[in-house]
Amino acid sequence: MSAQSESGRLSILSAAWVIARRDFRAILFSRSFFLFLLGPLFPILVGGLAGNVGQRVQQSADHPQVGLVMTAADAKAMIAAREAMLPSIGGALPEFIEVHDLKPGEHFDPRTALAERAGNVAAILSGEPAALTLTGLPEQTQAWQGPLSLVAGKALTGAPTDLPPVSLVSAASSTASERKGRLLTAQGAQTLLFLLTMLLAGMVLSNLVEEKANKIIEILAAAIPMDAVFLGKLFAMLGISFVGIATWGAAGGLLALGAGSALPALTAPAVGWPVMLVLGLVYFSMAYLLLGSVFLTIGSMAATVRDVQTLSMPATMMQLLVFFFASYAMTQPGSAIELAAVIFPFSSPFAMMARAALDDALLPHVVAIIGQALVVLVLVRFGSRLFRRRVMQSGPAGGGRKRRGLFRRGSAKAA
Repeated sequence: MSAQSESGRLSILSAAWVIARRDFRAILFSRSFFLFLLGPLFPILVGGLAGNVGQRVQQSADHPQVGLVMTAADAKAMIAAREAMLPSIGGALPEFIEVHDLKPGEHFDPRTALAERAGNVAAILSGEPAALTLTGLPEQTQAWQGPLSLVAGKALTGAPTDLPPVSLVSAASSTASERKGRLLTAQGAQTLLFLLTMLLAGMVLSNLVEEKANKIIEILAAAIPMDAVFLGKLFAMLGISFVGIATWGAAGGLLALGAGSALPALTAPAVGWPVMLVLGLVYFSMAYLLLGSVFLTIGSMAATVRDVQTLSMPATMMQLLVFFFASYAMTQPGSAIELAAVIFPFSSPFAMMARAALDDALLPHVVAIIGQALVVLVLVRFGSRLFRRRVMQSGPAGGGRKRRGLFRRGSAKAA
């Protein structure tokens, strides 16, 4: 006879799978979960529509400009040629603005003018109409190369027949500006990770308190190990969270497709977008399990919903402080503060998420994920023991132990 049948109890992993499957199905097909999924979609929809309208208003008010770095005579000829060709080419021509009046024999670096970003300057056109150089970001300069060549031909001969060359010079982000863009990406990833964790982790607590009030948890505790109950509930809620993230992600993707270029583009993270997305799922799982294990421990000490609100408030505020700590550590790379944020379990997912956007090294992520997983196991173990003592000591003295013994003997006879 196997050890399982002799004791009448499932193994921890088998029991955890039973609990996870039960909770996952019960929550997934409930009406309250459907309403929970719809809740965040309305702010996203309204915010997206407002942003799209605002972006279109901004685009209609601010037209992209090309700064002219050339002699006054050449700049005047280019502006006149553009005005003459505007009815035929229309929106393909950017607006011209004189940035620097180039003196004969003077050398002026177009990147300097581009860095100053006077007005709404998106690129710099330098040289003379017979041989122009367009300096800017590749996605912008490539679209303007042909129309500007037509304008230059018009400025030279009065008719855009002989097209002079327009050389393209990439003004890709410098090291400083690229780092600034990656910092924005890191900040956005941290904020999204924090919001999803706080929004979804509360389901663990509410589910546990509900089952305590209905005495269901005591029956489960008498039949299977409490470690399995905790693990099952954690991973069931993690699975439910993935359903919510997939739903909201699909809605956000459709909104992004509809908005098109109206949405601002984020700088690619150092590890690349595919790896960043994988790490995002992993670090969300770790942050969710860490916070969920704390909430389960809080639930073991709460008898009513009011107790839950009282006990969970300090944990929520501490998690907010942890998020601010990780955000500050992001701005201090290589310092003792960043190292502390990476080592501290509750800030580690947020700090490592930012690190993925700023540094392409992958080995630190492997070490951090292993450390976070070990802390999850320790917290689950501690919470299950605390819960066992409180639940099994509820009611008359020794009553919990007697009930547990009866269930165990009944299970053994049934086996």
